[in-house]
Amino acid sequence: MASPAGCLPWLPGGFMVTVRALLFWALVYSYCAACACIELLKLLWSIGRSPGKTFQRIIRENPPACLSDPSLGTHCYVRIKDSGLRFHYVAAGERGKPLMLLLHGFPEFWYSWRHQLREFKSEYRVVALDLRGYGETDAPSHQDNYKLDCLITDIKDILESLGYNKCMLIGHDWGGMIAWLVAICYPEMVTKLIVVNFPHPSVFTEYILRHPSQLIKSGYYFFFQMPWFPEFIFSVNDFKVLKNLFTSRTTGIGRKGCRLTAEDIEAYLYIFSQPGALTGPINHYRNIFSCLPLQHHEVTMPTLLLWGERDAFMEVEMAETTRIYVKNHFRLTILSEASHWLQQDQPDIVNKLIWTFLKEETIRKRE
Repeated sequence: MASPAGCLPWLPGGFMVTVRALLFWALVYSYCAACACIELLKLLWSIGRSPGKTFQRIIRENPPACLSDPSLGTHCYVRIKDSGLRFHYVAAGERGKPLMLLLHGFPEFWYSWRHQLREFKSEYRVVALDLRGYGETDAPSHQDNYKLDCLITDIKDILESLGYNKCMLIGHDWGGMIAWLVAICYPEMVTKLIVVNFPHPSVFTEYILRHPSQLIKSGYYFFFQMPWFPEFIFSVNDFKVLKNLFTSRTTGIGRKGCRLTAEDIEAYLYIFSQPGALTGPINHYRNIFSCLPLQHHEVTMPTLLLWGERDAFMEVEMAETTRIYVKNHFRLTILSEASHWLQQDQPDIVNKLIWTFLKEETIRKRE
């Protein structure tokens, strides 16, 4: 069994590697400064137009009713012995059934899987996790506690704490990144892998350095390297940035999608408006460049990649390239009218595609 540290090594040493590393970090910090300047200009414009509204913030003391909807499952907690962290998750379906573990993206939490919790509980023990630093899961204060090694180990430890030695692993966005790496580092623990709108990590790191358009779309990776300022920008105008991510014409769910209700939006605002609630999630990104570039790693289990073509953050060309790293059955489905928030945007289609993939693999095994 490979260790996370063994899965995420530095490239071999040498003069050229050192030069490339220096150029890489120069690019990171230069782009970080550019993104910060853009956000600062937006902030000054907002203050000039409406200073009172810019710093307005509603205090949300009580969670909306949708977060305690019994049809979604039961709220549970598990404490990991090694790290000492307590993780929150929502579980649906009977204990003892095969485990389906769901990893959310940013800025999301367990609730982004509400449609899948209801759908798959008939045949699976479905667990939608709050990742380290999110929602009701513990949030270590030190930035180093959010390195990829830690996040990968979290999933292994949670799996064991739930009493399972393997699972069907599904990840979206940043949760997709973690899902890929868990499948690479602990292949014996993942029977099938499903990733939504995130390519194989090696595809992402290679593509972003060769395509300026993707570099621009991933600008938030660089912006998040700054201390405290990204959290502040998210909180102005009563978390307008957060609301716009899900509702705007450019980044939100499309007009043909299943739009978030007012209560859904309020659920997100409630979670991320709590004191310090944004720092943990953004800390995930503050460690990403210290782990790059990654070596190429093969994925050995059956894999399904689902992709919303209207993703404002990820270019669709990366989806097809991912195929070369999967040394098993690989299925790619691109939905032309879907956004980045695919499992919330087109839940019925996504659920049907997942069922088809699961049954297809079952039939193949019987044959």
